[in-house]
Amino acid sequence: MPIIKNDEMDSSSKTLPSPEPNTVLNAWIVSLRLRTLPLACCGVILGSALATTAIEQWSSAIFWATLITAVLLQLLANLANDYGDFSKAADTPKRLGPKRGMQLGLISPAQMRKAIWSTSLAAVCSGVLLMILACDSVADLICFLALGVLSIGAALTYTLGRHAYGYRGLGDLSVFIFFGLVSVIGSYYLQTHRLDSSVLLPAVACGLLGVAVLNTNNMRDLQEDRRNGKITLAVRLGSRRVRYYHLSLLALSLASLLWSAWLFGNSRPWVWLFLLALPLFYQNAIATLHYRKSEQFRSQLSVVIGINIVALGGFAIGLLFT
Repeated sequence: MPIIKNDEMDSSSKTLPSPEPNTVLNAWIVSLRLRTLPLACCGVILGSALATTAIEQWSSAIFWATLITAVLLQLLANLANDYGDFSKAADTPKRLGPKRGMQLGLISPAQMRKAIWSTSLAAVCSGVLLMILACDSVADLICFLALGVLSIGAALTYTLGRHAYGYRGLGDLSVFIFFGLVSVIGSYYLQTHRLDSSVLLPAVACGLLGVAVLNTNNMRDLQEDRRNGKITLAVRLGSRRVRYYHLSLLALSLASLLWSAWLFGNSRPWVWLFLLALPLFYQNAIATLHYRKSEQFRSQLSVVIGINIVALGGFAIGLLFT
């Protein structure tokens, strides 16, 4: 592996000031963080694709209801995150990420609270519809009702409240559970009404790659978060160890996908499409090894999101072909 000095990194490592939203509409678009939505979709798509290997009757209505619910929960988490960071003064002018609408005064706290409540209501309605479509027993109903409450609670309390777990280094664990295990295994169960050990490894890979996105964001904001008392796992680990942690996320997710592809490869050889993401894995690993400044990681956020889309999407597409 070649050693690349900081001044030899390509121009993508150089950061420019984030463009500030200049209208209320743009401010809301920034606060919704639309480019994070693929993360909400990947687990549902992967879990639903895995279900096609186990059943003949696959419900498109359940799939769309699951996908919409997942997207609404992601939007809820994004809005609550903005409100929580603003109320705790974590979004300062020195922040390296995109400037938020509340931070710039384009969105008032009252408007954000209304948006959070409206999105919560929409997520509840979508979740109820999903349970009507998919749950065929009282046990299913109770289980998914509990998961729904936990999901909404997790979305709201990431940065909201006195005991926000995102300020205690627990955000990575939450992303792994909800974006990986719950999303993939839950989507699979809603279609098949059974659990299968073969789903676990893809769910683990999905969760680890979701954590990699969060960790990239936290590496970018490490210095600012430390100054403002936002104790993410990146802050706890420090600038050197967090890079090795990130490399372990990439390595373990890739190993999980390789093992999963080996298990499904005989009947679904197209699952090896996920290998198309290898150049992105390599690019992100090299950058993680050699970047030394927090702001350099801004350019890697889109790369890690791309890994999620290409790797998990490729695996899911491969499952659909025999």
